[in-house]
Amino acid sequence: MEKFTCPYCGASFTREKTLAVHMCEKKRRALQENEKHVKLGHYAFIRFYQLCQKFEGQKTYQQFSDSPYYNAFVKFGSFVNNVRPLYPEKYIDYVVTSGVKLDHWAREELYEKYALELILKESVETAVERSIKNMMEWGADKEARWEDYFNYVSLNRATQDIKDGKISPWLILNCKTGKEMLSKFNDEQLQIVFHVMNPQHWALRFKRSIADVELVKEISQKAGI
Repeated sequence: MEKFTCPYCGASFTREKTLAVHMCEKKRRALQENEKHVKLGHYAFIRFYQLCQKFEGQKTYQQFSDSPYYNAFVKFGSFVNNVRPLYPEKYIDYVVTSGVKLDHWAREELYEKYALELILKESVETAVERSIKNMMEWGADKEARWEDYFNYVSLNRATQDIKDGKISPWLILNCKTGKEMLSKFNDEQLQIVFHVMNPQHWALRFKRSIADVELVKEISQKAGI
C-alpha cells in the first residue's frame, strides 16, 4: 500500500488527504516563516549570534526553526511587532546585548527603559522629525490636519504616545498648543508621563541648547502649532 510521508517530521499516512491536513510542529514553523512576528524573531536570533556569540554570517531560517529557543524568539518578535518600538533594529540590538534573560525580553519595562534613554539623549532633529511623522500618522488615521494633533488628540492617546517616545518633549514644551494640551492632563496621566517629561531634565537641556530651542520654536510657528 502506498504511503504518504510528511517531509518535515517523517510521519507516514495511508491517505494523501490525511497528510495534507497533518500539522506537526516542524511543518507549522516552516509555514509561518514569512509572518512578520516570526521574521522579527528570526532577525533577533541572527543578531544574538552575531553580537553575543561572534558568529560571522547569518543563521538560516532552517537553523532558527530547529533551535530549542525558537518559541522564545518568536514570542519576542510578537512583542516587537505589537509595540512598534522606536527604531526596531536598534531596539533588538539593545535587548540582545542587555544581558537580560531571553524569557524576559518581551517585557514592557525593558522597552520603557530603552525608550527613556533614547528620548532623553537624542538630538533635537531626530526628536522633532519623529514627532511630526507620528502626528501625520494620527492625522491620516483621523482624517485631520496633523497640525491639529495637540488640539484634538485624545488625552489617553497622547499619554501613550509620550510614554512610548512617539511625541517628544522637545516639541510639546516648545510650542503653544503642546503646552496647552499638557495642561489638560489629569494627575494619573501626568504620573504616567512624568519620567519622560521630567521638568528638571528638560529645563537644564533647554538652557544648554538655546539654538535648538529656537529651531523648534521656528518650526512650530511655521506649522502654526
